[in-house]
Amino acid sequence: MGQAWHGFMSDTIIRVENLGKKYIIGHRPQGGVSKYSTLRDSLVNSAKSFWQNLIKPKSRVKRNQEEFWALQDVSFEVKQGECVGIIGRNGAGKSTLLKILSRITEPTTGRIEIGGRVASLLEVGTGFHPELTGRENIYLSGAVLGMSRQEIKRKFDEIVAFAEVERFLDTPVKRYSSGMYMRLAFAVAANLEPEILVVDEVLAVGDIAFQKKCLGKMGEVAREEGRTVLFVSHNMVAIRQLCRQSIWLNCGTIKEQGDSDTVISGYLSAEKKKNEEGWISTKDHFYYYQNPRGLTFTRIQIINEQGQPVSSIPFRGELKLLLELKVIEPVEGIRIGIVIHSLDGNLITAFHQTDKSNISVTHFSVGVYHLYMNTQIDLMPNYYMISLFTKPLPGFWSSQHSSWDYVENIFMFSVEQPSENEENILPSGSMILPQSEWNFKKVD
Repeated sequence: MGQAWHGFMSDTIIRVENLGKKYIIGHRPQGGVSKYSTLRDSLVNSAKSFWQNLIKPKSRVKRNQEEFWALQDVSFEVKQGECVGIIGRNGAGKSTLLKILSRITEPTTGRIEIGGRVASLLEVGTGFHPELTGRENIYLSGAVLGMSRQEIKRKFDEIVAFAEVERFLDTPVKRYSSGMYMRLAFAVAANLEPEILVVDEVLAVGDIAFQKKCLGKMGEVAREEGRTVLFVSHNMVAIRQLCRQSIWLNCGTIKEQGDSDTVISGYLSAEKKKNEEGWISTKDHFYYYQNPRGLTFTRIQIINEQGQPVSSIPFRGELKLLLELKVIEPVEGIRIGIVIHSLDGNLITAFHQTDKSNISVTHFSVGVYHLYMNTQIDLMPNYYMISLFTKPLPGFWSSQHSSWDYVENIFMFSVEQPSENEENILPSGSMILPQSEWNFKKVD
């Protein structure tokens, strides 16, 4: 069970020992009633279940339920004033851990000790009442943290200035945009003086200028005010910038913890599918319908102006890709496409050659080709994964080459931090659809 603070002999403010969280997952048994079952199906299955439960009553739970450990044997300590990053893939247990630390849910095994008030920002507007105004929610959040009205009033102007919502302060927050909601929620959580600030991946809602403002505030909270920050993010650039220590969760257990540079390097190495040469093996391909007898991808690289392979591009810089394609049999009516995902699996953008980008290159004779793709793309500073696909053009779907080739998350690259004097506000929550230029060259 989670336990309150009773005082430590050291400056440790969070101690987690052998923490585990178990969920029971329900499964519909085979032959059970589906969403679209008829009345006859329901009656038949009910009769079957009745007789099965009479014969083997103890087997029902095992048949229909399964134990799932979201966290298992997790142990770590956090010192007062530290900023600690928590990283890992979706489903690794990061949010579950934060919910336990925030006392939203109870652990199944193990214990936690926490040395002070915890302010949590686990999703946009955590703890806000949608019918209350921004002003009222500020006082409500402060009261939940155990602060007096006088303490909240002293911080009120600072919260409003940080959130930049003064004009809408007396508007119910249900009418706020997601960006406004998040700005006010972060301002409240960071400025109401909790000993521990817990922040999940909510900063992705804001534009890059506000993200930088939030990161600066979290750093200030830790360095100047001696408070502790736990920061979950898929943005490795932000984790490196803010956190000296990090914890890498994988399938509910701690894979690695320690210095952020070391932990992040290990995580990115594990995520990276290919070496710097960018070769694509047969096992990397996923084929729709059938194994295509025509075109397959064999290599991918990001290159600079000099044609040299690189692993990062400047903020708002040009993305230059070199793809190598192998054609075993003549192919016609094939379009090449590219998909970019964030490390947490969210689709960022997808684009392909259009009919205007030289229709003749959709007809390939046997041989090896180099494809050069250039695009000007606006991406937040972070790490991204590239996937590749081939797609039949309209009118070629019924041919023998109607199958698709899809190579998922085959190459990782990063976008560098912008310079201080660079205009860096990006649209929030919108998918970017860049214009791209494509050129092909037969090399064998």
